[in-house]
Amino acid sequence: MISEAILSYLHLSAILAMVVFITSEGAICRPEWFNAAVLKRMLRVDLIYMICGAAVAITGVTRIILGAKGADWYIAQPMLHAKVLLFLIVGIYSVRVSIALQKWQGRFEDENGALPDEAEIRRVRRMILIEAHLIMIIPLFAVLFARGIFGTA
Repeated sequence: MISEAILSYLHLSAILAMVVFITSEGAICRPEWFNAAVLKRMLRVDLIYMICGAAVAITGVTRIILGAKGADWYIAQPMLHAKVLLFLIVGIYSVRVSIALQKWQGRFEDENGALPDEAEIRRVRRMILIEAHLIMIIPLFAVLFARGIFGTA
């Protein structure tokens, strides 16, 4: 019982950390503020965000495997599938953002400090904000899941 509570705490902590870092990334990815220091900061924040995302996935899978109701019960729940699908969609956006940041870093190093243009920054910021907004829908599925709505309690 205590191990399940600790695992739930770790999962929730990873989710909250993920929200903190996607919010930070969205806040600093602005064309009017963008410079070499911001690029460096974004790369660091994005790495931490990815680590948090991995922690969410690992703790989530562990909760399914070691959960009190058993993996078969969890896997049969439609709201779990909805949560996972939305998390994967967020992950796809996240990978696209990370690739863009890595390209920007490469261009910065190869082209004597070249920074992305305003349109590129706005495109990446839009992806970050989409991620942040999609993340906010996942708790709805979690609440429905926890109460057995559209599944079994």
